[in-house]
This record gives sequence, structure tokens and C-alpha cells, in this order.
Amino acid sequence: MKRLSKRQMRIFAVGQLGWSTLSGIISAWFVTFYLPTQVDIDGGAIQYIVPGLVIGGFLTVLGLITALSRIFDAVTDPWIASLSDRSKNPRGRRIPFMQYAAIPLSVVTVLLFCAPVNMISGWNVAWISVFIVLFYLFMTMYCTPYNALISEFGKTQDDRMYISTAISLTFFAGTMLAYTPFVFAGMLRGSVGFAWSYRICFIVLAVISCICMLIPTFFLKEKEFVDTKPSEVNMLKSLGATFKNKNFRTFVGSDIMYWVGLTLFQTGLPFFVKVSMKLDESFTMYFLGGMTVLSACFYPFVSKLVKKFGKKKLVITGFLGLALAYVIAGLIGIIGVTVIPGVVYGVLICLIAAFPMALLGIIPQSIVADVAEADGYETGENREGMFFAARTFAMKFGQSLAMLVFTSLAIIGTTQNESSNDITASVTGMILVGFVAVAFCTLGAILLGFYNEKKIMATIEKNKQQ
Repeated sequence: MKRLSKRQMRIFAVGQLGWSTLSGIISAWFVTFYLPTQVDIDGGAIQYIVPGLVIGGFLTVLGLITALSRIFDAVTDPWIASLSDRSKNPRGRRIPFMQYAAIPLSVVTVLLFCAPVNMISGWNVAWISVFIVLFYLFMTMYCTPYNALISEFGKTQDDRMYISTAISLTFFAGTMLAYTPFVFAGMLRGSVGFAWSYRICFIVLAVISCICMLIPTFFLKEKEFVDTKPSEVNMLKSLGATFKNKNFRTFVGSDIMYWVGLTLFQTGLPFFVKVSMKLDESFTMYFLGGMTVLSACFYPFVSKLVKKFGKKKLVITGFLGLALAYVIAGLIGIIGVTVIPGVVYGVLICLIAAFPMALLGIIPQSIVADVAEADGYETGENREGMFFAARTFAMKFGQSLAMLVFTSLAIIGTTQNESSNDITASVTGMILVGFVAVAFCTLGAILLGFYNEKKIMATIEKNKQQ
């Protein structure tokens, strides 16, 4: 079978630019749009659903919708993975799923922000509930087969590292694109109003994303590069067999810690900036953009470091480096900004976190591909889709856990208004967030210490030589 050229690997990575932009829109704007703060309401934002902690006194309506949609999402991950692994489509097991999902995913992302009633209404709750479920369904239909191709397209370690590096870059680029409404929505607001200023931005981003997601499905012919026998195992047996793999269980445990740490950083950064550093919220974009650019500068060196030190040691290094960045974040509230200016803390955190983010953004995907390939040799079953679906579940579980940890810790020492959507964080709460994040990152490093990289790589090398 053919190997992908470097150009074809970059074409493949364009697909991730598309879906990461749509995912970033939901992460950055879903809550902001439907749970506007009083400042946003004063600026023209519409309240579409009942605000405040009205479900049991600790959960918003939107929070309940999100929680239920995540449960649905957790079920669809292994289901789509199993359908993809077992597919006998003559065009391949992965590309057709991606092609069918791209347009619906883009359309649903926009419609999610188009609630039909311009006031608080049960119809809006129903609308949001339906379209958030459809969003996660089509996202899974695209992402699970897409991620499985990392293992199947990456026929050598160099290929996998190149693909992992390329998709990590496009992931960051897509995430940054999702933040552009911060700039452009404000420019449109005076002429089209608050809601449509964002909707227009989302429509433009969705069109760009759709084109990006379709590009690899038209320019890469899966059957030219992959000759894999469809799995005959049903979903439950395949999922069970996947988690029987000891090294994969070890990796997933460590990976959950990574996603908790990363999500705490992304969610907490605006609050560290406003509450701990005493800076304007706009500095969040400066710090995040600077860290992303600096992290990308390290990307060309990661593959060389992997050849010299191995993946396991570098991921552990990434965990410990991220933990150090959190130590600095936690110390801001203790030392204060009178001794060291807030900007200095922000720059220091970005400088320290950039290299670990490069390591953790590239290498884990390649580790999953290694485990999936080795398992395929040992069992005779090609279940790459299920392995990456399980990794996606770890990501979502880690993100959900991080949100629970953040919202529980950040408000310690404050009095919350239960009828308001504003989250009030305290300096004490942010100190706790910082040091709890250190604990999660350290635990991730410890868990990964039990991953048997030598056995995995020996299995791959042995079968490659046959």
C-alpha cells in the first residue's frame, strides 16, 4: 500500500482545522451566548432561557441540557467507532463517515445559536436540546473515523509524528479562529444587533470549517493507503476488548489527567487574568495567542526529541512542565501583584507552559496509534476506531471533571447570586484551582510511568519485519 506524502499529510490535517473550529465555537460561545451576564444584557443580549441556578439550586437549565447531551455523546462514541471499524464500504471504513458528517455538522453548529423565540421560552429549551445532541452526533461521526486514520495513514513512526504535529497545529489554529468573534462581532453589533453579530461570524466560520472538513475526503482515497479487514466484533465486545489492553488503560488514566489540566488552564486563564493578576480581560487573548505561537515554534523539534528520548519520557516531562506553570498561577494570589506585576506573571506562565503544551499536543495521539497497531498485531482485530473513541471519551470526561472542579473551587470565599449568570471567582478560589491542577498534572505523570512503551514498540517492530 502507498504511504502518504508530506503534502497529503498536510491535506489530512486540514480536516482537523475544520472540526476544531466548530468545536471551539461551542466551547467558547455556547454558554456565553445563552447565559449572558448583566453587562451583555445591558449591551443588547437576549435571554432565551431561564437564568440562574434553578435546577435543584445548583444547576442551570443550560447546565442540565449540557450534562444530558454529554451522556448521549458518551454512548455515541463507541457506537460510531464500532460502525466505522466494521464498515465494508468500497471507498473505505473512515472517509465516507467523514464526508456524510461534514455538512450537517456545520449547519447544526449555526442552527444551535438560532433559538426561535426572542425571549425566555420553553421552545428555546427544546431547540437547544435537539441541536446540541445533533451537534455531538455529527461531531462524533466525523472525529472518530478521522482520528482512527492517524494510525492507518501513519505507517511509520516518522509519519505518525508528522501527522500528529500537523493536526496539533491545525487544532490550535481552529481554536484561535473560534475566538475571532471577540473582535468581529463587536464591529458588526451596531448594524445587526447583539445576536446576529455573533451568528454572522458563526456562519462564516461554519462555511470555512465545512470546506476544510471536506478537503481530505475528496483529495485522499482511503483504499490507496489502507488495506484493513473490517472488524467482525460488535460494539460491546470491541469496547471491552479495547479496555482489556493494560497499556491502553494506563494511558487513558493518564490522559484524563491531561485533559483536566488543559481544561483548567483554558477555563481558568480569564479568571487568573482578571482576579489574580488584576488585568483587563483582553490580556487573556494576548497571553493565549503568545503561548500558542511560542508553542508552535517548538513543534519542529518534538519529532527529533522523540527519536532520542522516546514518547513516554517526553509526555511525563510535559506533565511536570505544565504543573510548574500552575505553581506560578497559584502563587500569584499568595505573593500578590504589588511585588511582581500581573503582566510578568502572565508572561512567565506562557513561557513555561509553551513547551509542555507542544509535547502534550503532539505525542499522545501518536501513542494511541502505537497501542492500536500493537493490539491489532496481537489480537488480529483492527479496532483503531474504538481505541480513538475511547481516547475521545477520556477527553470529554476530563473536560467535564475540570469544569466541575473549576466551578466548585473558583467561587470559594464569595457569595454567589443564584438568580444571576455571572460567575464570581475569588483570589482564594484561584489559588486552590492552581494547586489542584498541579496535583492532577503530577498524577498524570505518575500514571504514565506504568505505561510499557518498550513492549508496545517491540511488538510493532517485530511485526513490521515479518
